[in-house]
Amino acid sequence: MKKFVGLWLLGLFLTATVSVAEEYTVVSPGGKAKVVVTVDKKAGITAGVFYLDKEMTRLGPISMEIGQGKVFGSSPVVRKVNKRSADEVIIPPVQQKRKQIRDNYTEIELLFKEPFRLIFRAYDDGIAYRFKTDVEGEMIVKSEQALFTFPTDESLLLPTDVSMFTHSERLYRSMKLSQVSPDTLSSVPFLVDREDGISVLVTEADLEDYPGIYFYGTNSSLLKTKFPPYVLTEKLFRDRNLRPDQVADYIAKTRGNRFFPWRVVAFAAEDKDIISNDIVYRLASPSRIADPSWIKPGKVAWDWWNANNNKGVTFRTGVNTETYKYFIDFAAKYGIEYIILDEGWSVPADLFKINPDVDVPELCRYAQGKGVDIILWCLWNALDKDLERALDQFKLWNVKGVKVDFMQRDDQAMVNYYWRVSKAAADRQMLVDFHGAYKPCGLERTWPNMLTREGVKGLENCKWSSEITPDHDCTLPFIRMFAGPMDYTPGAMRNAEKANFKAAFTRPMSMGTRCHQLGLYIVFESPLQMLADAPSAYLKEPECMEFLSVVPSVWDETVPLNGAIGDFVTVARKSGNDWYIGSLTDWTPRTMEIKLDFLSEGTYELTEWVDGINADLYAEDFQKKSRIVKAGETISIKMATGGGYAAILKAKE
Repeated sequence: MKKFVGLWLLGLFLTATVSVAEEYTVVSPGGKAKVVVTVDKKAGITAGVFYLDKEMTRLGPISMEIGQGKVFGSSPVVRKVNKRSADEVIIPPVQQKRKQIRDNYTEIELLFKEPFRLIFRAYDDGIAYRFKTDVEGEMIVKSEQALFTFPTDESLLLPTDVSMFTHSERLYRSMKLSQVSPDTLSSVPFLVDREDGISVLVTEADLEDYPGIYFYGTNSSLLKTKFPPYVLTEKLFRDRNLRPDQVADYIAKTRGNRFFPWRVVAFAAEDKDIISNDIVYRLASPSRIADPSWIKPGKVAWDWWNANNNKGVTFRTGVNTETYKYFIDFAAKYGIEYIILDEGWSVPADLFKINPDVDVPELCRYAQGKGVDIILWCLWNALDKDLERALDQFKLWNVKGVKVDFMQRDDQAMVNYYWRVSKAAADRQMLVDFHGAYKPCGLERTWPNMLTREGVKGLENCKWSSEITPDHDCTLPFIRMFAGPMDYTPGAMRNAEKANFKAAFTRPMSMGTRCHQLGLYIVFESPLQMLADAPSAYLKEPECMEFLSVVPSVWDETVPLNGAIGDFVTVARKSGNDWYIGSLTDWTPRTMEIKLDFLSEGTYELTEWVDGINADLYAEDFQKKSRIVKAGETISIKMATGGGYAAILKAKE
């Protein structure tokens, strides 16, 4: 009996000397996702992330080091807990996937003894967490620790990079977690391809006044984070590559009382479910434009990809007024809302030194008379030198937007530049398209005049490489597009089989079939969608223009029909009373049975653009066909190697 009492007293002593962890759980409204947060004074703050009752990843220790050696998350003590839930409807000023977005989540806010909080939010299709600091005055952020540990040696698809000075245009490398070394740098989003079929996507949202996040490996199940440091001085290479030269030993200098970006983990039980996920948009800050009614999405006739190579014209084609009037006439003929004047209309480094061959005021006047608007390309640093004056001049000319290029960074100063340009453009009712850009983080919700951005390895690469394959096109909807709209710039009218493809800078072609290019307009999301080829090329293809002239760039509803990452994808989208179906395949020819159960009752006229019988031999071979179908019936889609499919469904009265 004395021995038992002794052991009991020893147990009490050990309990008193060992820290006791506290757990806080937040479960998504439908019970599909769960976060279990553990706060331990010695071990710090960690969180288990679960989906369909399976552990997806473990976060942490979560911490933020600020100036004077303080670390938020070291020896944490919770002083208060706030819980809330929301079930609201977001009406996006510019639709991407749908006209209404349900924002339904549960949330827990942990307030700590030190002046910071952690907010954990659970949706049925993902979870997110963020810091909130309550520090007076300005604050230095030395580092943020956001570690991800996965339960097994998972397979990953990573957009790896060589440095954080990057245009974020990468292929996706398939690697096991154990193969991801400390030298492997990855931007986001990246995808975890689990053996049970669940996909896990990692990214960030609501990035403002703070650097972007990167990951690197440890040759284990653990991924660590890295951030671009705060830039002190820069060096200019050529006229456009403004590289960090001297950097600080911290990542941000910011106000002390603020919210920080969301760290996002999203889930999909099937690959196709990724396409309908808009969690990044939901987590972004609401629109800061009081009346966004002036914002006009649409399609753009683009000059740079096709190198202004038009045939069958009576003028010398190139960067000149006559060529751009030809672009305007083409856009007016087919109801294309915009044309872009890309590099060459001015000296790139000086927006006020106009190319004497390009009469910008005259082109704006001519375009206005034809119902077409103009967007001007700018080097980012040239625009930054005199932002207000340049935009004021563009406004006087009646320019409707800017395409800003070659930023290639996402340190704090560059992130702030995106916000500054978006606001300055909005103040003048102008649109923005960012190229040479980092991935989307929801800025298109906060500043909806920022319609799209690159940050994707797109069609332009066909001018110098063979990397833009049908496999790549079938990967993008499941990873890069998850983050937000992508200015991939589809629309090639010169199409090649794998064996016949050649990179050609001034007469580029695409890999895969003609219908693969048409299908991209439905599968890929961009409220400002390019027509990359030359007007003369499109004028020779009236049947393709029957589709390209009417296909929308924004959607009322999105229904993913099937998909396998890197292999194939089929999406149905609604605009007004019409439905569109787009499908892509990799180099494997496929026949798919598609049930039209997403349609309302009734009969429909189905107009479809399908790979021709010889498309495997001659990629430009296609057929345009029409027939009557009924809601609920099954149609067959046959795609050639590297093929695609595009269709329009119109209800019969």
